[in-house]
Amino acid sequence: MSTFISAVQALLLQVSLMTALQAVLGALLALSLVLLFKPLLLGLVRALALVIRPKHSREERAQRRKMRDALVLNRMLNSMDVAPSHAAELRALAARA
Repeated sequence: MSTFISAVQALLLQVSLMTALQAVLGALLALSLVLLFKPLLLGLVRALALVIRPKHSREERAQRRKMRDALVLNRMLNSMDVAPSHAAELRALAARA
C-alpha cells in the first residue's frame, strides 16, 4: 500500500495544475464536439453498417421467409412421429411454402 501511495504522490508532484487544467479542458472540448456532431456521426455509422451488411429487397426477404418456413415444417415432419394424416398435411403446407 505504501508503494501505491508513494507512486501517487510522485505522480502528483510531476503534474502541475496547468497541465491538469489543460487535460480537463481538452476532454471537455472533445466531448462537446462529439455532442455537437452526434447526428452526423450516427449517420456515418449507419452508412458504414449498410456498406458492411446491405438490406435485402422485399422479394429476397419473402423468399428467405418461405424457405425458412418450409425448412421448419420439414424439420417438424422429420422430428415427430406423427399420424399419416398429419404428415400429409405438413407435407402439403411445406409444398405451399
